[in-house]
Amino acid sequence: MSGQEHKQGVTLEWIRAQLSGFGDLEDKIMAVPSGEVSLLYIKSITDGQIISRNIVAPFYEMGNPAAYYSYIVDYPGSEEVTEGTRALDLLLSGYACIGRSGRLCFFDALKAEASGVRETITESISQGPSDALSESLAVNLNMIRRRYQSSSLKMEFTIIGNVSKTKVAILYDESRVNHNVLAELKEKLDSLKLDVLQAAGELEKYISSDKLRIFPKTIVTERPDRVVFNLAEGKVAVMLDTTGYAIVLPSIFNDFFTAMDDKIHLPFVGRFLKLLRILGVSMTLWLPALYIAFTSYNPEIVRVQIALLIGGSRATVPYPSFVEVILMMIMMEFLTEASLRLPRAIGPTATTVGGLILGQAATAAGLIGNIMIILVSVVAISNFLIPLNMMSFSIRVLKYFFVIAAAVLGLVGVVVCLVGFIMYLCSQRSFGQPYFKMFFLDTLGTTLRKKSGGE
Repeated sequence: MSGQEHKQGVTLEWIRAQLSGFGDLEDKIMAVPSGEVSLLYIKSITDGQIISRNIVAPFYEMGNPAAYYSYIVDYPGSEEVTEGTRALDLLLSGYACIGRSGRLCFFDALKAEASGVRETITESISQGPSDALSESLAVNLNMIRRRYQSSSLKMEFTIIGNVSKTKVAILYDESRVNHNVLAELKEKLDSLKLDVLQAAGELEKYISSDKLRIFPKTIVTERPDRVVFNLAEGKVAVMLDTTGYAIVLPSIFNDFFTAMDDKIHLPFVGRFLKLLRILGVSMTLWLPALYIAFTSYNPEIVRVQIALLIGGSRATVPYPSFVEVILMMIMMEFLTEASLRLPRAIGPTATTVGGLILGQAATAAGLIGNIMIILVSVVAISNFLIPLNMMSFSIRVLKYFFVIAAAVLGLVGVVVCLVGFIMYLCSQRSFGQPYFKMFFLDTLGTTLRKKSGGE
C-alpha cells in the first residue's frame, strides 16, 4: 500500500517537472561502484558548505548507498516525504532532496544570507523590512526565494557585456506573468550588444523602447519586498550581479507613488499618504508657474490682499518674476545636487546652513521677494515626497516646462501645458501596458481569472 501511495505521490521526475525553468536548480547524481543516489536542491537558498560537508562527503566516505540513505534519514532534522506538495514546500524552503530507489529524503540546508545585506538608503520607510538588495546576485536571489516560496517563481540567467560578462537574472511567476511582456524583454536582452554593463539604471535605458521619454517606465528599486510584491502582481524583475538594484517591469505612473509601508498602514491612512504625495507633485509642478502667471499676467484672479502682498514683496526686485523664479529654482538645484555629492557627515548641515544664509542675504539685498523664498522651499520639500528617485528627478525637470509656458502665455500657458502633460501620459506604454492607468491588476486580474476558469 505504501509503495502504491509513494508511486502516486511524489517522484524525482515529478519534482523536476514542477521545477522546470528554475535556473538555480542543481540536479546531480552521486555514484560509487555499489550504486548511486540523486541529489536535487535550489542553489540560491541552500548552503553549499552544508551540502558538501553533510551530504556529499559522507556518501563517498561510506561508499554504500543503502547505508548512506539510512544515515541521511536518521540525521536530525531530515524528513522522508511521499507527498508532492510537502516535497515542493521543503525544496523551496532550503532543503536538499536525496533520492534512492524511489524513496526521497529531505535534508535541511537552508542558507539565510545576512552578510553583505545593508539597510535601504534611497527608499526608507517608517515600518516594515529595512534590508536592501546587495551587490551580490547570489545574495539577492536568496532574499527573493526566501520571501517568495512558490514553484511557479522561475529564474532564467543570461550574460550581457563582451568585456564585463555581467550575469543577469530574469525572475517571474509563471502562473501570473504576461508572457507577451516576458517575450519582449527577452528579445531586447538578446539583441543587446554591449562591452560593459555595470548598473541596473544603465540596463533600464537600453531595454526601454522610447529613448526621448520624460518619465521612467520601469521601476529601479533597492527593496527586495518591492520586487516580491511586484512579482506577485505578474510583473517581471531583472537583477544584475555587482549592483544593489533590480528593475521591475512593466510599471505604470501610479506605481511610482506607492511606498511599501502603505500596505502596513491602515487603508485610510495609506490612501491619505498617497494623496499627499500626489498633492506634493502637483505643487512642485504648478506653484512656480502659477506664481509667474499671477504676478505678471493675471493678478486679477487672486484676491486683492494676496496680489498686494505679492506686489509688496517684489517692490525691490529689479527683474521680472520669470527671472526671479528661474534664479531661485536653479539655486535650489545647486543645493540639492551638493547635498547628494558632499560627504554624508557634512552634506545636510552644509546645504541647510548655505540655503538659510543665501536666502536671507538675497531677501535683505532686495534681489528676491519673501514669498519667493517660501514658494521655493515648499517646492523643494514637496518634490521629495515621491518614494522613487527616478520619478522625483523627472518631476524636477518637468516643472521647468510649466515655468516656461507660464512665462510665455501666463495662466493660459499653464493650462495648455497641463493638457499636453495629461495627453502625453495617456499616449505612453510600458511594455505594451497603458502607462497612465491607475491600477495595474484591473486587466491582469481579469486575465488570470479567465485562465483559472479555463483550467
